[in-house]
Formats: sequence, C-alpha cells, structure tokens
Amino acid sequence: MAAGDLSRNTYVSELRMSCGRVYIWKLRNILAQKMRQASVLYFCVGILALLSDTSVRAEDPYRYYTWTVTYGTRTVLDKPQTVILINGQFPGPNIECVTNDNIIVNVTNKLNEPFLITWNGIKQRRTVWQDGVLGTNCPIPPGTSWTYKFQAKDQIGTYNYFPSTTMHRAAGGFGGFNIASRSVIAIPYPIPVAEFTLLVSDWYKAGHQALEQDLDKGKTLPVPDALLINGLAKGSSFTGEKGKTYKFRISNVGISTSINFRIQGHTLTLVEVEGAHTIQEKYESLDVHAGQSVAVLVKLQSAVKDYYIVASSRFTKPILTTTAILRYAGSDTPPSLPLPIAPTYHVHWSMKQARTIRLNLTANAARPNPQGSFHYGTIKVEKTFIFANTAEKINGKLRYAVNGRSYVDPSTPLKLADWYNIPGVFSLDSMKTTPVNTPAVLGTSVVGTELHDFVEIVFQNNENTIQSWHLSGTSFYVVGYGDNVWNSTMRKRYNLLDAVSRHTVQVYPTAWTAIYVSLDNKGMWNLRSAIWPRRYLGQQLYIRVWNDERSLYTESAPPPNALFCGLAKGP
Repeated sequence: MAAGDLSRNTYVSELRMSCGRVYIWKLRNILAQKMRQASVLYFCVGILALLSDTSVRAEDPYRYYTWTVTYGTRTVLDKPQTVILINGQFPGPNIECVTNDNIIVNVTNKLNEPFLITWNGIKQRRTVWQDGVLGTNCPIPPGTSWTYKFQAKDQIGTYNYFPSTTMHRAAGGFGGFNIASRSVIAIPYPIPVAEFTLLVSDWYKAGHQALEQDLDKGKTLPVPDALLINGLAKGSSFTGEKGKTYKFRISNVGISTSINFRIQGHTLTLVEVEGAHTIQEKYESLDVHAGQSVAVLVKLQSAVKDYYIVASSRFTKPILTTTAILRYAGSDTPPSLPLPIAPTYHVHWSMKQARTIRLNLTANAARPNPQGSFHYGTIKVEKTFIFANTAEKINGKLRYAVNGRSYVDPSTPLKLADWYNIPGVFSLDSMKTTPVNTPAVLGTSVVGTELHDFVEIVFQNNENTIQSWHLSGTSFYVVGYGDNVWNSTMRKRYNLLDAVSRHTVQVYPTAWTAIYVSLDNKGMWNLRSAIWPRRYLGQQLYIRVWNDERSLYTESAPPPNALFCGLAKGP
C-alpha cells in the first residue's frame, strides 16, 4: 500500500471516530438540539460517503488480458514456416494503457517447451517477480497457465514485449506495449490525431530451433534473410489525412540487427525515447538499434499520394531493406521509386546522431515535475563498473562473455534463491567488475549493489561488431560515446546536463558507451545483450540491488501464484 493510501485511510478513520463522538454528544442533548444533531450527522455521513467514493475511484484502473501462446504456420517470406502466435496473432496484440494502470496478463503456454514473456522497458517497481526472465521466474511449463500482475508505475512511452526463453524471440511472440500520459499531465507537443505502432524485426527462414542448434554447436548466425514491419516483408500500410499530424511508435524487436527508419518525402520529429521526452529535433532518418524504441511525429503535408516507409539494416553486408506504405486518404497514386537514401556502414554518422538525442529538461513525463529536476550530473558516483564483451571459445565452442565469464542460467532463479536464502546458486564474488586478461569460463554472474547506489557503467566493446545493452528494472542516462578504449579522462566529455534517459543503449564497434544509473528499485535485474544470439550464448549478468530491510515500500514478497523450480520448493 502506498504512503498516500495510508494517509487517506488514517484520515478516514479519524473522521469516523470524530463523527461518532459528535453523534454520542448529540444524543445526550437530543431533545434540545434535534435539528442541529441531524444536520451534523448528515454532514458526517456525506463526508464519509464522499471519501469512500473518492477512495474507490482513486484506485488505478485494471486492464485484463488472456493470452494463449501456440505454434502456427505463416508464409512470412517465400514459404510457410512455424511461428509463435499469441491468440492466433503474429505479431502478438499490442497493450495500450495509461500511466499507473495495473496490468493482468494470463498466459497459457501451449508450446511443447517452457516459456516466458519479458516486458521490455517496464520497470516493475517493487515487482521483480514479474520481469519474466530466468533469473527472476521459473518458466511456464507446457500445457499450463500463469498470470503476470504488475503496474505501469510512473511510466509513459513506447515499449514492447517478447519471449525471453531460449531463441523463441526469433519465431515471434512479440508485440507493442504503449503507455499514454494521464490526462492531468501535459505533453510537450500538440496531441496527434492518431498513433501507429511499428514493430521492425529481422527474420530468418530457418526456424528458431534450427538457430538454437547452430548456436549450441558453436556456430555464428549469418546475416538475417529479411526485415519485417509488423510481421510482413511488404504490405503493411498506414492511412492518414493531409494536414494532420500522427505519432509513429517504432520498436526494433529483432534479434540482432540495427535498423535505419525513414519515410519518403517526410521528416521525423523525435519526441520520445523509451519513456523520456526528448528535445524535438527533426531527422530525415533515425537509427534504432536492437531492443530500442522511439516515438516520432510525422505531419502529412506533401501531395496526396502514397509514400514508402522504409527500414534498412545498419552495419550488415548485404544491406537488407523492407517497406510499408504511408497512404494519404483519397490517394489513388501508388508510391514511386527511388527509395529515400539512408546511411549504410557509416558508424561515425550514427554516433554523431546519437549525441543529438537529448532530454527535454522542461517537459513532464509520468509525473508533474519536469524531467530536468533530477540533476544526475551533480550526484556523486559511488561505484564504477566497466563491462567488456568478448567472443571466445570455451570447451571448443563459441561463447560470449563479460569480463571473462560466460553466463549460464542455474536451475533455480536467482531471485528465488536470494529471497529464500538457498545456498549454492550464485555468489556475489563470482565476477570482476573490470575487464580481465584471462580466458573466459562458464558461470553465473551476479554483481552486488546497495539500494539507491548511484553507479557509472562503462560498456567497452573491443570487437568489430555493434553491441546493444539492456538493463531491466530502471532507466539510465547515456552520458557518453567514444572510440577505442575508455579511460577516466573520458569523463571530461560526458554530457552531465541533458543526456537522454533510456533502458537500452548501443555500443559502436571498437568503442565505448558510458551510462549513469540510480539503482532505486530493489531486486535482481538482468543486464543483458539485446542481441539475442549473444545473450543466448552468455553475454549477460544480473545486478542485485539490495538492502537488509524487507518492506512493501521497496519490494513485494513473492506472489501467491509464484512458480517454483530447481532448489526452490516454496515457502
């Protein structure tokens, strides 16, 4: 129960007692003050009724979803193949909600293997048990159901969900997750007439099980076969009226590929990145890396006809391209070539663009206070972690590692082991928080922090491929990008004023990215590669945010429907 709920309940209790005392006193004088006593009683009853009604109406709304997860057949490219459906849909249904809504999703797993969904970017305030990864949850067994219960607490913005188990994500099961602002909170731009959700993904003709088998053999995956927009290689269309402005919510739900997004004959006004309102810069095209989401405004002010919406791959050879259609109402003119030109392998172009994405300091987000009221650049950094990714062979097979450890999921979720004090599952001393020069080993990597630590994390990428990192349970400030190897003098180049806040950040080839993060959400949070083959083969770890107090104000207990597995047998 929130502090506001406690204070309201206390006030109501005191008012009831007060009204009761008034009632008794009036009874003693009933003959002399009958009319006045009645007035006071009516007043008290009215006030109590009003407060009771307010208390009921003040509870945040609940949104209920019932999902059945199955395999199905779809002709995604040139032949039928097996995909993962949610309620028969590919992609899955979008979740549309408002800040602080309670989300209840009952998932029935009709696959032939365990399954989980993670809610990419949803912070899970006090509800780490709902994060939907193997470090926090036992998977849903085949033929059974499990219900997620969480709140979109103090969040707005563009997000998505997808399967977190094995390589299921490569077969589908993903969808959009959009959180609108409350009506009492102003947004820093005119309200668009409509919104469109675009899920851009890379796609393989080989099924997810064939991809798993290749990875298990130590093979790297090739360049994907295609890109999709909302599950289609071509044919998606979005219709609007000339002179009107529309919001496009764009998520890269692919497993490995950075994309560049653009609309023929139109500019993109960036307004939001993963829950943060941004300075409203205009772009001809935008890079969106694996796991990332953005929202842009597009004003339809060109001639009435059809235009290409284009997504093309970044940093791949060959370059993959897919299209959808932006159709003006009343158009009978198809789109025409050429497609708008986009950058190809220009890494520095992308890094330069990334530095232009900045926080709107005066705008409100989920709360009425301006985003700039949290002065992250003035807070003392208490810990610095430097995480370096590597590709190495362990036992003769390719694995990916962080600071010399390639992550392996234990049979017991880390959070259950932590809560129930189950020994032998993980150790806080299992990995270094700076790069090492020793061969990588298999292990379960957990880094210990204290609740409310303010931490600097540097992602060091010495490989010649782009990386993308996601942190669950919070968002972070992207304070710097740079080439080569990071050192402490790079801090002079940090953006300590208006760095964008987000949950997933790219790290360019042979380069580094630095973030600041306030660890104010207790739990066991997954820091992982958003490039799924790398995560599958070990490029991930968990950050334990902890204090020695068990309190509903900081962390909920395991839910009554919690699943147990491994060494966790339940209470």
